[in-house]
Amino acid sequence: MALVGGIEAGGTKFVCAIGDHTGEIRERIEIPTTVPEETMEEVIRFFQAYDIEAIGIGSFGPIDVNRESPTYGSITSTPKPGWRNYPIVTKMKEHFNVPMGFHTDVNAAALGEGTYGAAKGLNSCLYMTVGTGIGAGALVGGKLLQGYSHPEMGHILIRRHPEDHYQGKCPYHIDCFEGLAAGPAIEARYGVKAHELEERSDVWELEAYYIAQALMNFILILSPQKIILGGGVMKQRQVFPKIRTQLENVLKGYVDTPNLQDYIVSPGLGSNSGIIGSLILADQALHGN
Repeated sequence: MALVGGIEAGGTKFVCAIGDHTGEIRERIEIPTTVPEETMEEVIRFFQAYDIEAIGIGSFGPIDVNRESPTYGSITSTPKPGWRNYPIVTKMKEHFNVPMGFHTDVNAAALGEGTYGAAKGLNSCLYMTVGTGIGAGALVGGKLLQGYSHPEMGHILIRRHPEDHYQGKCPYHIDCFEGLAAGPAIEARYGVKAHELEERSDVWELEAYYIAQALMNFILILSPQKIILGGGVMKQRQVFPKIRTQLENVLKGYVDTPNLQDYIVSPGLGSNSGIIGSLILADQALHGN
């Protein structure tokens, strides 16, 4: 059975794994995301110890996924210091002459959840992470959603809550979805990290207000068969019922949805959605998919 490598390249850490086409992880390490020279040296050293036939990379973005582009395989306009315009696929190809799959970390997670996780057996799903940033990936008709580029659903514009006077955290758009609802926005608004606000019902009502608006947009545009919410902020499980209630409030019965208890769920693969999806990207690259 062919061994493949997977990289879940995150803004805080890189998860690297060795596995196979079934998504089984044989070996796994986590590497802090510092500057490219330090992080990538450790990534390369890890994979050099194995005879791998392909590599899949699910990366934080924005990234260039257009194979006709001269900057294909690069992390592009990220605010992450040192990583802007970094050619991560080219760097890996300098050391590994194997097929490589490349997509966003959230699209990789959607692929993992659609293949082996909460959306297994369905041909569409939406995976959204709410953490240091907000991003979403989607499977539509069994394929990852991609046009001239990849989705950037974390940066849609949503209505501000009338009692929310926090200006927003996004360095590009200030008060887009990510700017109002990601982990850093919660911390800036209240002065402490989200996990320290577990007992504050008002905090999670506001968070649900913003997340429900975003989900309404995605439901109306994509009509996914399952919505999976991951990331550090979504470990606050008390927010899920609030999201479902707020979603009913904003949809107002305009479209039918499945039972929301079963429709809006946590990742079936836990924290492994992205890395398992990256192994699947590697297997797809190996077989020319």
